[in-house]
Amino acid sequence: MLKKEIQGKLKKIKMLVLDVDGVMTDGSIIMDSDGREMKNFNVRDGHGLVMIQRHGMQVAILTGRTSAVVDHRARDLKITEVYQGALNKKEIFAQILKKNNLTPETIAYMGDDIVDIPVLKMVGFSVAVADALELVKKTVDYVTVNRGGQGAVREICEMLLMAQGHWPEVAARYDFAELIQ
Repeated sequence: MLKKEIQGKLKKIKMLVLDVDGVMTDGSIIMDSDGREMKNFNVRDGHGLVMIQRHGMQVAILTGRTSAVVDHRARDLKITEVYQGALNKKEIFAQILKKNNLTPETIAYMGDDIVDIPVLKMVGFSVAVADALELVKKTVDYVTVNRGGQGAVREICEMLLMAQGHWPEVAARYDFAELIQ
């Protein structure tokens, strides 16, 4: 069971903003002999993002690197707000707020490295993946049980769905309601 303080923060969230490398992936970058980049994404993380979007939550990607693979994954998940090559994440985060007419307390952000700290310090609910740098873990509201690219995103998606009262609807949709009583 989550602490009341965390539940209170989760109830206010309208958008989940994600770093990519180390959060949506395990941080590995695979390149073939032609220099084409590949990344491993977790299918359960992706389904978690689909579920929160289905329940009205927005999702954005905010990453310092630029990769065509990220564009493909975002399209697959119907994430339209993708900010790549963000050398100053704090500046891009301000643009996301303005564009969506949101306040920082309505945003959850997941990161794993020092470049994420400025945004993590601004948002309503800050999250570090289990294998994030220790400095990042000290900065956040919550550290996931799961590692980046291995269920950490899904973990937060389920927490959001539960805190915002959507979990019974998810349970009914997937016919597991009797398992959560």
